[in-house]
Amino acid sequence: MVEERSIWREYLEALIIAAIFLLFTNTFVIQTFYIPSGSMEDTLLIGDHLFVNRFIYGPRATGAEESLLPFRSVERGDIVVFRSPENPTLDLVKRCMAVGGDRVEVIDAQLHINGKPVNDASYAVHKNPDPGLGAFADPRMRLRDNYGPYDVPAGHYFCMGDNRDNSYDSRFWGPLPAHLVKGRALFIYWSYGGKTSTGQWEGLGAKLRDLGETAVGFFSKSRWERTFRLIR
Repeated sequence: MVEERSIWREYLEALIIAAIFLLFTNTFVIQTFYIPSGSMEDTLLIGDHLFVNRFIYGPRATGAEESLLPFRSVERGDIVVFRSPENPTLDLVKRCMAVGGDRVEVIDAQLHINGKPVNDASYAVHKNPDPGLGAFADPRMRLRDNYGPYDVPAGHYFCMGDNRDNSYDSRFWGPLPAHLVKGRALFIYWSYGGKTSTGQWEGLGAKLRDLGETAVGFFSKSRWERTFRLIR
């Protein structure tokens, strides 16, 4: 005689299976990410919420699997999400501009790769051309518009924000090790023009207040025209 299971046990088992599936998906296939800063403007705006493809840069296959699985290395132009080389608990998003073996140089704010100027006018912007290099300015700011030449080591990537004048990127913290890459930005599933969290924990009260403001402004402050926009 088959023992009849209670409906509560069935619900519990279904929830456990769903949780395991979501955890697996978020870890190995698709992850969500939101933009807390303007370093990738105007490609990505503060408040954009993204899906990140974590599968595309998966472990390299060998033999027959290599031609069947859609794995590949990071390529120039890819917008990648990665763990910060300076603070691995923090996720960042930038555009890969050079790969291992490339020579990078910035001359008067113009990027050069392997001795040739890069035609990046379709995505790169310069919103603050005056770096404000006074006597007391951070000397690293000089790297913003004039950098290198620098040879990217093997197994690393040189990443920059599209908002070139306001991006803390490889010009300042160096090349990105390949093992810190989490995935490629895929598309925007929601864009919110209201107040966006900085990603730092500011207490339960602040979190609840942010959720309340988002709920109230969901329809009026959402940028619906950016919904399901592919990221290029």
